[in-house]
Amino acid sequence: MTEQKLTEFYAQILTEIGENVNRDGLINTPGRAARALQYLTRGYNLTLDEVVNGAIFETDNDQMVIVKDIELYSLCEHHLLPFIGKCHVAYLPKGKVIGLSKIARIVEMYARRLQIQETLTNQIARAIQKVTKSVGVGVIIEAQHLCMMMRGVEKQNSVMKTSMMLGAFKSSVNTRSEFLNLIKD
Repeated sequence: MTEQKLTEFYAQILTEIGENVNRDGLINTPGRAARALQYLTRGYNLTLDEVVNGAIFETDNDQMVIVKDIELYSLCEHHLLPFIGKCHVAYLPKGKVIGLSKIARIVEMYARRLQIQETLTNQIARAIQKVTKSVGVGVIIEAQHLCMMMRGVEKQNSVMKTSMMLGAFKSSVNTRSEFLNLIKD
């Protein structure tokens, strides 16, 4: 969708809630909101292949690789309100490792789409598994949801945690326990 079309929609929304889009503080708001939404949902314009960009490397390492505390920002698909948190990703290499920054970029690609946290966790784990062909993958996301904080039950201190364990992380209690112990603060 074009920026112009989104701008028109935002102007209509503001008008419908009773605002005057021609008042000083709102004159450029529909355009700013349109650009912000395009930025916040830019993950739709990316593919896994583009994000990884061939950054898969041969390795002899078969021990767990973990990247923890990857910050993420996403929009709840139910209310279009943000959820903000951190993601922990681990995998057990099987002859190949992925470039470190690519893990964060994969998280970012999926987070920058309208989401629920459960789906986001699953997408990240399956993408890491697909590109690394590893023995197993573990992903945990901890996030606060503004849809719970600003509306509805208005619970300010709630944190949602989701996990997805694939391969050895699902089948081996020891592997899963090692991951969980290593991401503790």
